[in-house]
Amino acid sequence: MSADVLVLGGSGVDTTVYVPELPLPYRDTYHVPPVVDRIGNTGSGVALGCHALGLGVVFADLIGDDPQGALIRDALSGLDCRWGRAEAGTTRSVLLVGPDGRRLSLHDPKATPGERLPRELYTGVDAAHVHVSISDRCRDVHHDLEGRSVSTDLHDWDGVNDYHKDFAYRSDLVFLSAAALSDPAAAMRGILRHGRAHTVVCTRGADGCLVLTRDAGEVRAFPAAPLPGPVADSNGAGDAFVSGFLYGLLRGRPLEESVRLGAIAGAHACTVTGTHESPIGEALLLARAQASAG
Repeated sequence: MSADVLVLGGSGVDTTVYVPELPLPYRDTYHVPPVVDRIGNTGSGVALGCHALGLGVVFADLIGDDPQGALIRDALSGLDCRWGRAEAGTTRSVLLVGPDGRRLSLHDPKATPGERLPRELYTGVDAAHVHVSISDRCRDVHHDLEGRSVSTDLHDWDGVNDYHKDFAYRSDLVFLSAAALSDPAAAMRGILRHGRAHTVVCTRGADGCLVLTRDAGEVRAFPAAPLPGPVADSNGAGDAFVSGFLYGLLRGRPLEESVRLGAIAGAHACTVTGTHESPIGEALLLARAQASAG
């Protein structure tokens, strides 16, 4: 089996609650808009985003024999998925989303100590690129990925937590958010110093992103893409950025253009409701990229 992108881990279900403000002051009861269960979590977002951009995707993960697992199977039925059974059930998150689109995620990984992604789910896939989610069940997959192009997303890593280091230091392309970093540039340099990465991309929301490559040695700042409409929900914006960037990478685009494609995909995600239900398509991504370049 061949594919453009093999995504390992990171499926789940998001229960989205739209709240009047964040942080939410204590009150006995809030009346809110309809509470919705949706496909969510980072691996799902990258897989669906890459699929919408015309890339061939294979997705492998563990899900539960529960209603949430059934929701995931249905939502990802258009992709080539390889499922194993998660003993503790399907990963879930409760997302509180404020009027400005910002979110607070309450994440339940449904982790079982020592549970790992079975090798037979992914070793037979000949993919041009592998994206590894920072799920503990994916911690050992790098042994099977030697010689492959590998990326990961550390999300809101603080630059210190040991949990993330296996993923950070064993990937060629590392994404992370500046949300919990006091010195993003220092964290990015640390990833290059201790690991094998050739490129580190640190997203900063409306402030764009920082990029550090091993050959350049200097951190470069890139602007965010303008929003194509009002903010609806920032859920999934980071995963959309990764999808757009990987599209550029796999299509042989220069680094600068891959960054711009990622930014455009992330901006699009902020203007649609839901986490991963309406990713940007290839034609629209390229049209917006052409317009911004012009």
